[in-house]
Amino acid sequence: MYAVRAGLQKFKITPKFEIESIIRLYARWIREGRLKVSSDWNRELGVTFTVQDPCQLVRKSYGDPVAEDLRFVVKAVVGEEHFIEMYPNKSNNYCCGGGGGYLQSGYTEERRAYGERKLRQIVETGADYCIAPCHNCHSQIHDLSEHSGKHFPVVHLWTLICLSMGCLGENERSYLGEDLAGVGL
Repeated sequence: MYAVRAGLQKFKITPKFEIESIIRLYARWIREGRLKVSSDWNRELGVTFTVQDPCQLVRKSYGDPVAEDLRFVVKAVVGEEHFIEMYPNKSNNYCCGGGGGYLQSGYTEERRAYGERKLRQIVETGADYCIAPCHNCHSQIHDLSEHSGKHFPVVHLWTLICLSMGCLGENERSYLGEDLAGVGL
């Protein structure tokens, strides 16, 4: 999404369509009642979550309004009382170190060293899970978790949305920990 937006701006192209983040759409659809999510599945479990604000989506694109939408969606699917904020956050959140092609650059040790700050930030929340709505963030944070030996699960936002709607397939649970792997089956 960021590459499309940046390319259009660079070449001064006015698209005949609106470029929108899926996060903004999720939030809109939940507010409109079109996406019927519920955090009831987590009421008894009490599993806690923190969320990564992707640089390309938040800081470089839509700013704090999309970060607020992200939190709205997260709280709607896991329960407000089970959300733990990172500090700093939103437009001031630390980069995970995986974006902009760095994840595939081949500089694995350098990428992991850069990601140490993000790893510490996540661990300091004490959350059971980290939600990463960006694919690069997800892969980087998952790698940091495993390489460091912390082994906290990193989950895609859509996985939790589907879990909260009771429609997460048995084959779509690979990033869930043992505590959530069987929920709703």
